[in-house]
Amino acid sequence: MARSLEVRHHVRMDPQPHRLAPWPKDRPPLSLDEARARLATLHSDWSLEGTALVRRIRTRDFSAALALAVLAGELADRADHHPELLVRWGELSIRLWTHSASGLTELDFTLARWLDSRLASGAAAT
Repeated sequence: MARSLEVRHHVRMDPQPHRLAPWPKDRPPLSLDEARARLATLHSDWSLEGTALVRRIRTRDFSAALALAVLAGELADRADHHPELLVRWGELSIRLWTHSASGLTELDFTLARWLDSRLASGAAAT
């Protein structure tokens, strides 16, 4: 179940995230079993939807959802692994998959863990 979040001000970027190496072109995406095993290590709001990893975060309003999208976008840009972000009134949806692999890879789960950490430090449950 998605939890409602409120953005805090003056969030510091976790120094851990860095540019991710591209997924090797000859390497297949993760199997469903591999993806399910990795999903268990993430925040409980993440789910598998087809070949994507998805998290929906409820917020108090549109501005809060937009602010979280900016936080997520900054982190994704630093990692050079860009999710699909959908901002709606009261909700941010994050969808991850590796385009070059046509499915989920370790890159997606790494970015999801970083997003979990960043969003936890940049937002508080309301």
